[in-house]
Amino acid sequence: MVACCHGFGSIVALLSRCPFLDVNQQDKEGDTALMLAVQAGHVALVNLLLNYYAGVDLERRDQRGFTALMKGAMQDHSECVAALLMAGADLTAVDPTRGKTALEWAMLTDSFHTARRIRQLQRRPQVEQLSQRYRPEWPVLPGLVAQAQAAPSFLERLQATLSLPFLQSAPQEGGVLDHFVTVTTSLASPFLTTACHTLCPDRPPALGTRSTSVPELLGTAPSPPLVPQPPQGVPDPRVLVPYQSSQGMLSLCSQWLRSRDRPSPRSPHPKIVVSKTPSARNQCKSEPRPAGHCSLALPVWPYQELRMARRREEEARWTQSLGKLG
Repeated sequence: MVACCHGFGSIVALLSRCPFLDVNQQDKEGDTALMLAVQAGHVALVNLLLNYYAGVDLERRDQRGFTALMKGAMQDHSECVAALLMAGADLTAVDPTRGKTALEWAMLTDSFHTARRIRQLQRRPQVEQLSQRYRPEWPVLPGLVAQAQAAPSFLERLQATLSLPFLQSAPQEGGVLDHFVTVTTSLASPFLTTACHTLCPDRPPALGTRSTSVPELLGTAPSPPLVPQPPQGVPDPRVLVPYQSSQGMLSLCSQWLRSRDRPSPRSPHPKIVVSKTPSARNQCKSEPRPAGHCSLALPVWPYQELRMARRREEEARWTQSLGKLG
């Protein structure tokens, strides 16, 4: 959780090899490692958790009932939201308090980039370039070629020559520049599709379907931990107990410690009473003991000395008053 919150990617990658790590563990607020990575906006860590941690729960909720997808939509982390959606996060899930989905929370919190990305993914819900049936062609190309081959009139050529072209503030969606970026970068590149052999050629990532992690595809994912059985008897501490699971080991350790804490008639445990060390100013003084006295002398505290001195003064005054009266 700390590594995902602070963006320590090497530590998260190293911990993925630990077979006894619970990636769905929640803190006191109900946040998991995936939620913390999404809230911090670490896209690389989110993809690492989704691709290399088998059994990560995308629909785990915190104490307020929010999922990782809702938290990413509120923080306007569009790339993290896209990664969660392509991994199979449920877009129709609602929170129990206000009953709103991740898209509705994005609109309420002014997360327009996330809302726009969600709608783009809804128009293209499947990553078709990861399938073997994908043909790396540009469907707009035939129409552009036919338009370019059409012979323009003399008036149109004259207007195109004399007029000055005005550049647009942003590239046109689905235009030439967008196509160049698509075919040369990211997973949408046909060069990557033809050069690399994907692990899921027949089941590309799609919205609403859970994608399989890399350890699960390679068959190297650790098996789920065994449910610990209740111990029949207290094991002998001298006998080595075989390791089954972390919870089972903890239960056996608790049983072993409980057996050690029980009093036994053969070897009674002495009771040790711990008391506070007296301060320097309140140190007691021991009375002198007579010779031949073997018992310990009781300590005399300062308040006792004052009381005894006051009593002796009163006895002396009483004696003097009696002598004057006699």
